[in-house]
Amino acid sequence: MKVEDIIAAASAETGLNDFGDEAVLSGLAILLEDYQNEAALTEAGRQRSIGSLVSALAGRMKVEDWLARHPELLERPVEKPMFVFGLPRTGTTLTINLLAADPDRRCFLRWEAFDPVPPPRSDELSAGPRFERMQAQMARAIGAAPHIAAIHHEDSDSPTECQFAMAPSFCAQVYEAQAHVPGYRQWFLHEADYRPAFRYHKRLLQCLQAEAPGRWTLKNPWHPLFLDELTEVYPDAQLVMTHRDPVEVVGSACSLIHAVRRMYSDAVDAHAIGAQMVEIFHLMIARQDAYRAKHGADAIFDIQYDAQMRDPVGQMKRLYDHFGEPLTARAEAAMTAFLADNPKGRHGRHEYRLEDYGLDAAGVRREFADYVERFRIPTRS
Repeated sequence: MKVEDIIAAASAETGLNDFGDEAVLSGLAILLEDYQNEAALTEAGRQRSIGSLVSALAGRMKVEDWLARHPELLERPVEKPMFVFGLPRTGTTLTINLLAADPDRRCFLRWEAFDPVPPPRSDELSAGPRFERMQAQMARAIGAAPHIAAIHHEDSDSPTECQFAMAPSFCAQVYEAQAHVPGYRQWFLHEADYRPAFRYHKRLLQCLQAEAPGRWTLKNPWHPLFLDELTEVYPDAQLVMTHRDPVEVVGSACSLIHAVRRMYSDAVDAHAIGAQMVEIFHLMIARQDAYRAKHGADAIFDIQYDAQMRDPVGQMKRLYDHFGEPLTARAEAAMTAFLADNPKGRHGRHEYRLEDYGLDAAGVRREFADYVERFRIPTRS
């Protein structure tokens, strides 16, 4: 399968040809080569992978077509978007779900990440055929792999990672999470120009906010990799980073990646996943350190996982105060109701062992000792 085949399939699906910036094809070409030569995909995994590429490009074509027919949408600003990030498994999901409870905020929802056109009305965010199709799809997925829900659960109208707004530019960690793609990983982490992906990211938000406005509030654990490019496209972005004991983070993240890759391949190297997670976490920490060094220590607001678990709404009050914005009584009540309806462990218990990934607690503690000390992260030992 070549780039031209993906374009042809997306065009056949949509009847469209324009997908915007051709710079995004460089990542697609590398990814397809790795699928062919490195990923050891099962036939079902190959079909799923290729299908997702076609769907991503088809969705991009539809967005570009909509914007071409409604160019006034590109004149509407995306003001002070908030981006929540941090090493995976540090509480980014709890944070975004609390923020999403604020009725004045607008989050990037699971269903609209995959079916964004036409832009939804406010009353369609949690209703309608597209919402229902995604809900049914996710129910089938949970039935086939219930352990995934225990690790990370989303409903059709849950806030999802805005890396799915980067995926149609073929510049997103999701592709590396799904398969062993060393060439793509090297490109994504060390060679890619992230700006085309963020330019499309913004165009997508401008499309989606057409009839369902609100303060964009987004999350993607992997944003520390590209904060310079993110804030070049969104210069007034509000940045929020979550932190947790790396001993808990690394094993949990490895377990999630391992579970996902097994859906695509029968030849998954758990120890390789462990080494890859340690490597990418070092890179994420280094790049956010560099961003703070350039823009000031308070350029990013920090949330400790332990404090978030003890007093979730209290941490939200700190966050709102930091950015000089009121936490309204209506938003606080909605956050409290969300917590009551979604107790920890509601979707099952996530169990994992560092040793399964060639790691141990003492080694992880040594690897990230400086990070833990600098951010005063509570640890279990």
